[in-house]
Amino acid sequence: MKSLSPAVSVIGFASAIAIFATPAACAKTAAQLGWTTSAELGAISTSGNTVGTSVTSKIDAKQETNDWSNEYIVSGYFKDEEVTRDDGQKERERSAQRLSLSAKAAFKLLEDGDKLFVLGTHIDDKFGAYTRYSTLGVGYGAEWYKDDRKTVDVEIGPGYFSGERAAGELDNGVTVRGAAAVKWKLSDTALLSQTVSVERGTSNIHSMAETALSTKINSTMQMKAAFNIRNDTSVQEDKKNTDTQTSVTLVYSF
Repeated sequence: MKSLSPAVSVIGFASAIAIFATPAACAKTAAQLGWTTSAELGAISTSGNTVGTSVTSKIDAKQETNDWSNEYIVSGYFKDEEVTRDDGQKERERSAQRLSLSAKAAFKLLEDGDKLFVLGTHIDDKFGAYTRYSTLGVGYGAEWYKDDRKTVDVEIGPGYFSGERAAGELDNGVTVRGAAAVKWKLSDTALLSQTVSVERGTSNIHSMAETALSTKINSTMQMKAAFNIRNDTSVQEDKKNTDTQTSVTLVYSF
């Protein structure tokens, strides 16, 4: 895997704002609402005519204070397969390897649900159209709609990205990012969620979306079925524009 040094400054910048801003919020209110964290894991192992192993995982940590809403996400996807070489020998080969990091610090405005935020992200994808993709942005977010069962949150703002294509070509520039998140409580035990984000740059449009259905097993465990799409409009000829992933994972919340 390539060095993650470009991610350090991006993620670190957003994390620093979140960490150093928190004491100020506590000083104003003397009350911290605390942390909520979820960890999810899914794995598939096959044998016989097809031999391979794939693992997907994610940790999502959220911190809420009276003035700040901070979120840190780490996710990974790895896949190994057994292949037969020209000489007939079989060997294990890595066919997918992706690590994603993000950190967001959002300051709550007077209007309920309105926020100003700074967001840093980094993706390291060994087999993707971009093997490295880092962003740093700021923006405004609002709770656009809310009722007893549904919420719709939207975000918009400018940013900057730096990436490296699979062929080694470096790419960077200014972006405009828009995002939306929909949550629909279908029942007391089932939740349907949809997230979409689009970053438009001078040479590429980078989009991500996830559709997920979660069902409660008990107070801390959930089963989650998800479909993810990632798309880049500008890729080299031997790469596809769109990557998809379908997963079923167990989620533990604490």
